[in-house]
Formats: sequence, structure tokens, C-alpha cells
Amino acid sequence: MQWKNTPVLVTGCTGLLGSWLCKELIWRKARVVGLIRDWVPKSALIKDRYIDEMDIVRGDICDFQTIERIINEYEIEVVFHLAAQTIVEIANRNPLSTFESNIKGTWNVLEACRRVPTVKKIIVASSDKAYGDQPLLPYDEGMPLQGTHPYDVSKSCADLIAKTYHTTYGTPVCITRCGNFYGGGDLNFNRLVPGTIRALLNDEQPVIRSDGSYIRDYFYVEDGVHAYLHLAEKMDDEKILGEAFNFSNELQISVLELVEKIISLMGKENIKPKVLGTARNEIIHQSLSAEKARKMLEWAPAYTLDEALERTIDWYKKFFEES
Repeated sequence: MQWKNTPVLVTGCTGLLGSWLCKELIWRKARVVGLIRDWVPKSALIKDRYIDEMDIVRGDICDFQTIERIINEYEIEVVFHLAAQTIVEIANRNPLSTFESNIKGTWNVLEACRRVPTVKKIIVASSDKAYGDQPLLPYDEGMPLQGTHPYDVSKSCADLIAKTYHTTYGTPVCITRCGNFYGGGDLNFNRLVPGTIRALLNDEQPVIRSDGSYIRDYFYVEDGVHAYLHLAEKMDDEKILGEAFNFSNELQISVLELVEKIISLMGKENIKPKVLGTARNEIIHQSLSAEKARKMLEWAPAYTLDEALERTIDWYKKFFEES
């Protein structure tokens, strides 16, 4: 497909993935429309002025009339639904707002797309958390969705809702299941990668909430952007529609190992992490198989873990120098 002049809606456009995705879409000359609830001045999208090249609608993903109006009036053809409450600790403290944003927000987008005939492609961002806690690793797309904690359940539900819209109504949707995104521009410093980098730049101990043994699937944001765009392009093939895809570097690495790698790359070996061991209501081990994406989509990540972390560290060094 050609992105030039294609009307594209990105929900969650000021978030980590949304900011990078919008920048790439602008570079490809798409007509980008962004939905924004909260103004985040230090978001890379706003800070780097890419937002000046977009059409912006202020509103909440939970407001169906707003979503339908955007898709209808801007004659949207491609939707990237990224808007969500993504912080596990916030979900545990406030499950209702998480369910509203992540579940209701998803059905609002899909129902609006069903009712507006211009929409040709929708990508719904699910998560590896949608699988819940599985006895076998790595997770593949054939495994059941069985989240048990608030954030995980919200993603299981949103994922299933997307599937039912395709099965019942033929809605042209695909689902992405990625691990923990990281990269320059993530301003949620309670997340592991940005929090660790900020602490080390300040010569402080990075904090690990768990005991450090949790295994997570970490996915670099620039690889994520190209995975989403690659999937959208492949959706010209109707056999792809309705499918869910894991995107992953397929590395199994513990929280402590990742922190130690960042410490090494930043040359801060004299600083040891502070391990709290206080994390609750979280899945212990997670990793994804990307075999389906490799075979059906001919997709592969572009960056190694070290390359991606070095790019991320460089971004934060510049960010804090300019702040």
C-alpha cells in the first residue's frame, strides 16, 4: 500500500509507541489524525513539533460519539488503536478506569469502524499480558487468553472483542501482542528501562520492584513501529485479516539481567541496583514466539538488544541535557 495522503487515525498518539509511529507516518506523507485526552508537553510528539503536522482531536477513547465523528469526518482508512492505560500498578490500584479505557475504548473504536465504510484496516494493540500465566514458554498465538490480574484481563478482553468483530461482522482488524516496549520518549519513569537510565545518569541506584528474577519480553519501539506498519501493509491480503501476531526479539531475559546490561552499557558498574521484592499481582515469566509473524508476514526485528539499548540511552542523555 501507499501511505502518501492516506487518512490514518492513531489513538494514544502521545504515548511511547504512538509518538514514534506518528513520526514515521508523517515521514511517509500520510494524513495523520491523533486523538489526545491529556496534553503531555514533554511527549516526543509535542516536544519535537511533529504534532504541528497532524490533525488533533481532543477527547476520550471512552466517548463513542467522538470516536465515530473523527473516523467519519476525517474519512479515516487506517486505524492504529494504541490508546490504553498501560501501567500495571495503576491497574491494580484502579481497575475500573483501566477496564474503561482498555475494554470500552476498544469496543468504541471497533463499533465506530464498523459503522463507517471508509475504514479499510484496523490494528488493535493487545499485549503479551493477554495470555495470562501459561505453563509453557514461549507463548504462541494458539494459546488461550486467560489474564487474571486487572491489566492482563483488560487486554484479554480487548483482544477477544477485536476477534469477535472480525468473526461476526467481517471487520478488517488484526491484533498485535507485544512485550514491554522501551525506547527513547517513554516518560513513565516507574517503568524499568527509563527509570534505570535516569537513575544511573543521576548516579543513583536503579530500583527493581520485584526480586529481579521475573522474565519479561522487551521490545524496542522502533522495531515496534516497523512491525505495525509492515502488518498494515500485509493486510491487503485478506487471509491476514482477523489474525493475531506476536512481535518479539524472542529473547528471554530477567529484570535483573536487563538492569545489569544497562549498567554495563552506561559504564556505571560501581552502582548496584536496589532490589525491593515488593511487586504483587504480576506474572512471573513471560516470553513470546514470533514464528507466526516471521513466516506469515516475513517480518524480523532490525535491532539487537544492545543496539536498541544504546540508542535508548543516547536519547535520554540528550533529553536530560536539554531539560
